[in-house]
Parts: sequence; C-alpha cells; structure tokens
Amino acid sequence: MIFTAKQIASFVNGEVVGNENAEIYTFAKIEEGVQGALSFLANPKYTDYIYTTQSSVVLVNRDFQPSQEITATLIKVDNAYESLAKLMTMYEASKPKKQGISSLASIAPTAKIGKNCYIAPYAVIGDGCVVGDNCYIHSGVSVGDGAKIGNDCLIYANVSIYHDCRIGNNCILHSGCVIGADGFGFAPTADGYEKIPQMGIVVVEDNVEIGANTCIDRATMGATTIHSGVKLDNLIQIAHNCEIGSHTAMAAQVAVAGTTKMGEWCICGGQAGISGHSTIGDRTTIGPQCGTIGNRKGGERLLGSPAMDAKDYIKATAYLKRLPDMEKRIKELTKELEVLKNK
Repeated sequence: MIFTAKQIASFVNGEVVGNENAEIYTFAKIEEGVQGALSFLANPKYTDYIYTTQSSVVLVNRDFQPSQEITATLIKVDNAYESLAKLMTMYEASKPKKQGISSLASIAPTAKIGKNCYIAPYAVIGDGCVVGDNCYIHSGVSVGDGAKIGNDCLIYANVSIYHDCRIGNNCILHSGCVIGADGFGFAPTADGYEKIPQMGIVVVEDNVEIGANTCIDRATMGATTIHSGVKLDNLIQIAHNCEIGSHTAMAAQVAVAGTTKMGEWCICGGQAGISGHSTIGDRTTIGPQCGTIGNRKGGERLLGSPAMDAKDYIKATAYLKRLPDMEKRIKELTKELEVLKNK
C-alpha cells in the first residue's frame, strides 16, 4: 500500500516541507532509512541522521529547524512520536485479517462466539464461554469454562485464560501469558502447607495490553483487577487480590505482591518489587530494581531498595562512592585526635 506525503500529512494534521508527492510504502528507523520509507525524529540524539537518511519522508516536531540541507521531505507535526504511533496503528488496521473458525479448534457447544472472529487451529474454548465480536484467537489458546472476552481482542498463541475470568474490549494478550492461575495461598500446619482454595477471578478491563509470559493470579475471594488502559510488559507477576489503576505501565519482571492497590498513571521500571498489602498513590514512579515497603502517598519518584525519594537516593549514591576515602580520612583524624589527647 502506497501513500504520499500529502496524504500522510492530512492523517496527522501535519505540514509538508518538500515534495508533497513523495511516496512511502514502509517504515524505517531514521539511521536505517531507505527510499520509500517513513522515519521520524523525536529524540535530539538522532538529529545528525536526518541530514544523511535515505528515507523519503521524515516526521519531525513543529519546532525543528534544520542547520543544513535535507534531501528527505519533512512533515512537521505537534508530536512526531505520537503521530508515528497513529500511522503505524492505521497501517496495521489496514492489513487484511483472517476470519472464520478452524475445524481443528475445540469449542464447547455452550460457548458463544461473536461476529467476524478468527479462531485458529487447536484453540480450546470451554463451556459457557463468551467471545465478543472481531476477536482474533491464535493457536494453542485455552479459555476456561465460563470465561468472557470482550470485542476486538487479540489473543496470541498459547495464552491461558482460566475459568470465569473476564477480559474487556480491545485487549491484547501476548503469547504465554496466564490469566487467573491460583494465587499463592497456603496455610502453614504442623505437617506442611495446606492449600487455600482460590475462589475469586481476574477482571481485565478495556484497552489493556499484557506481555508475553506475564502472570496475573486470581483472587482468593473477589477479583484481582487490572483497570482500563494498563500496559504490562513481559514476565510480570501480579499476585492475588491486587488492583492496578488505570493507565499504569510496568516494564519487564516487575512483581506486585498480594492485596496491593496501585493507583492510576503509575510507572514501574524493570524488576521493581512492590510489597504486599500496601497502597501506592496515583502517578508514582518506581525506578528499576526499586523495592517499596508499605504505603506511598502518590506523585513520588522512587529509587533504591528499600525505596526512597529519587533525589535523596542519588545523593546517597554519590556519598557511597566516596566511602573508602571518607573511611581513610576518619582514621587519620582519629589518630590526630588521640595525639592531641595524649598531649
């Protein structure tokens, strides 16, 4: 599919600088540009590439001012990165999609399948399940009895959705993620650990994306809830009875312990750990490998383990590097003090 710079500019409300008839049919990083490609410049670190790129069209922010000649056609927009995302989404949506239910899929007679769905070979959909319209379910997906999936969902290969769990509209579940496995509930006894039945469910609201091999445990009672707009990376663990607020984003290997309530628009860096039975306020930023203990008021930037204010952590780290010299100096001062005492 081929588009002109003029057409693209109309899609993103941009201004063309150069050849408005320049044609593009693919995307490329600005440093790897080729003829017929669309690239973007948002990070100033990559500015030098705009003067050498072979891409036909480059999206730039409106305030960009070149310091030398540029051969590519520019499209000036309010936010180059955001505009690129819109164009890529539009491009993906324009691709033809499969429809129909494979004869090799196993679908219970009591399951209800919506309109325009694709269900691949070896997908399994249990008794009483409901799958909404325009869903795309890949091979090896297992949907347990009584589970419900909303409209326009994309579920990649080998996803497991346990019984009675709920998936909202317009969700993406990547390969290998597990929704609704038992929470880690065991009662210690004299003979070992007695399993506590996990009788709750998982509720995933609309517009949520869950990365590959991420696990969200079902609640002991009630629901583990992932609110609308949440974005979870790969290899994340969300424990039983947690509640993750709308539009919160987590990078890979984050672990959230049980019965934690996390607010809206929070950000968690990779390998961050959040202690159980705690409340994290809205718009908290938790840095990579940061470990929180207890409640946080919200609006904070945290680093370190145990977590502290990011500015305090940076200061403490600076002092940490100086500890050997400080120890040496303290020893010298101690010796001088002893000499003065003896006098």
